[in-house]
Amino acid sequence: MTQPVLHWKLVVDAADPHAQAGFWAAALGYAVEDNSALVERLLAANAVPRAITVEVGGRAAWRDLAAVRHPDDPYDEQSGTGLGRRILFQRVPEPKTTKNRLHIDVHSAAGRRVDEVARLGALGAFVLRHAREPGGEWTVMTDPEGNEFCVH
Repeated sequence: MTQPVLHWKLVVDAADPHAQAGFWAAALGYAVEDNSALVERLLAANAVPRAITVEVGGRAAWRDLAAVRHPDDPYDEQSGTGLGRRILFQRVPEPKTTKNRLHIDVHSAAGRRVDEVARLGALGAFVLRHAREPGGEWTVMTDPEGNEFCVH
């Protein structure tokens, strides 16, 4: 019996899911998912209350959720939801308090790590430290909400 391949997404708790989605879309070259058609359809049918939606960039969106997807991956045209590599940011009430147990590593082109760290800094990331070990060299950064990630 062959085990099925599971579809997955990375979910990140956030204070401001839309700001986080904007940062990570710019950082990774991903697209912010456009769920406006689904949101508008559900609002028109009175299936969801307007209080759980917001307007972002002139489009209807979920107040507490925003996602980014790889621009080359498929997506559901009815909902705007990515069907491949994606990160979903969900609003939570509590602030981040400790080090992440899971983090994203981004890999720059050979010889471009310093430039990539500068570009990410201009987007709102912060450098925590530079690391050099026998296995390699990288920079530990935080996104605008303090989530750690590494730039190799």
